[in-house]
Amino acid sequence: MRVARHRQGWLLFLLTLGVLGAAPAWALKLEVEVEGLRGEREANVLALLSIYNERAETDLTAERVEALHRRAPDQIREALAPFGLYRVRIEDRLDRPANGEGTWRAHYRIEPGEPVRLTTVDYRVTGEGAADPVFPKTFPMKAGDVLLHAAYEKAKSDLRYAATSAGYLDYRLDRHQVLIDPLAYEAHLYFHLETGPQYRLGAVRFKQDLLDEGLLARYVRFEPGDVYDPDVLLALQGRLLGSEYYSDVEIIPLKDEVDADNRVPIEVVAQRNKANKYRIGLGFATDVGPRLTLDYRRRYLNSQGHKLNTELSLSPALSQWELDYRIPIQDPTRDYIVVKPVSTYYDTATRQGWVHSIRAAHSTLNARGWRRNLGLDYRYEDLDINESSMGAMNELAPNISWSKTVADDPVFTNDGYRIKYSLVGAMQGVVSEASYLSGQIQFKWLRRFARDYRFITRTDLGATWADSVDDLPVGRRFYAGGDNSIRGWGFDALGPNDPVTDETVGGRYLAVGSLELERRVKGPWSAAIFTDFGNAFDPDYEQELAQSVGLGVRWASPIGQVRFDLAFAISKDADDGTPPARLHIVIGPDL
Repeated sequence: MRVARHRQGWLLFLLTLGVLGAAPAWALKLEVEVEGLRGEREANVLALLSIYNERAETDLTAERVEALHRRAPDQIREALAPFGLYRVRIEDRLDRPANGEGTWRAHYRIEPGEPVRLTTVDYRVTGEGAADPVFPKTFPMKAGDVLLHAAYEKAKSDLRYAATSAGYLDYRLDRHQVLIDPLAYEAHLYFHLETGPQYRLGAVRFKQDLLDEGLLARYVRFEPGDVYDPDVLLALQGRLLGSEYYSDVEIIPLKDEVDADNRVPIEVVAQRNKANKYRIGLGFATDVGPRLTLDYRRRYLNSQGHKLNTELSLSPALSQWELDYRIPIQDPTRDYIVVKPVSTYYDTATRQGWVHSIRAAHSTLNARGWRRNLGLDYRYEDLDINESSMGAMNELAPNISWSKTVADDPVFTNDGYRIKYSLVGAMQGVVSEASYLSGQIQFKWLRRFARDYRFITRTDLGATWADSVDDLPVGRRFYAGGDNSIRGWGFDALGPNDPVTDETVGGRYLAVGSLELERRVKGPWSAAIFTDFGNAFDPDYEQELAQSVGLGVRWASPIGQVRFDLAFAISKDADDGTPPARLHIVIGPDL
């Protein structure tokens, strides 16, 4: 037993030595210094210099450092060649620690010298398109210029793009090279392009089983005989995919069917998309509370491209069902007729009851990004104000609006704005029980500055021409207050107050503004300070200005911006002198 234990001890000792011997040695320390360069030259050298990029590796050995040091001069010269530097002088030194421990130091002193310059630029364009103005008469680089390889590659790429976008699909680069004479220290550039024939776009034919050919033809924005430009075909593909009718679109130029005028027929092969799309959503906003949303979309209903979307939104304060039926007309990517029935139930601090409406409108998007909606609404409402019945009201209201949204990112916006102008009116006796004309301007603007800061401002202005606010349907009156109006008050809680009951009755005018400064704190978290101000007004009632100030926390969540705002209603009287506070929570995009 003693002998066995003795042997077991030696085996354990040897095993321990083996494990220690197999364990990695302590990584050596390495410092790398490059001297004599600045800017892009220095950045490119450091990017290609292996000894610099591996200096912090944990498994770095003395042998590896010496090998990397030997390769460094060649890597430095390679990194400087794109800048036309071919007479580079390098003083390199590797300082090894005296006792094998301590820090290794690699030092490279670089004298880049003068860059080589172009002596000869031999540029030729031959063939059918030799006189086409799409090709510049002279090469972008000229004799005497420094040979910058990036500039040469860009010039070559631009000329190749010019050839394809002008229909010269069979162009050839017979010669494209740069020769450097190291003795004379000069460069010679040769660029010879043979254009070949110029092709033109032919007729378009579609292979699909969904839409009418007449509707599809309106997606094509070129005529047979136009110069063949691949970008034009890519744009056609993008419009068809963006329509949501098709899941896949392939554009096939049929060059083997080219006619005597060099017209290339175009075949479009499209696979229909899934017809139905469903969505269930959960959300929350302080104005309306928790919200359940059910959404159904029918991407196409018939060969004329009609679409349908219906949405049901349920919440304690505001529930709504709407149906959106669209008929593409004229340019189907921009223009459509929309028929939209909507039913809304209100249970807010100021309004209780139902509003039903149906709208027919013509919607068009112009070249500058403005969408104009011209429509006619029939509206039936049966609402109570502050639990006082107002009775049922009908109206037929022509309306028009212009809107535009510009944003670098629709969800997490750094720079963008949203603006909308709208007019709506009614005439007594034409279904409606009173005459009025109401206009409104809504604007919101965001701008990031100093990297971590965002400035956000918004305004909402409205005016109604009517004999009295009592003549207006409750749903056409202006109110203020809430998450997207004046924080610190409830949804639509602000406006002219009845002098007897002190209840909010709504007004004929609206003026609301907001200023907000947001700062990124860490990762997706930001903090904000803000002030909101304004109110809804009416000349027949006492005018009061409401204002709040507050603090906010923002979280850029995967599903969109989540905003937590604590607002203090500083213009509201409080028994203890402390402005009442209200927490606002909103989930959704900035614009």
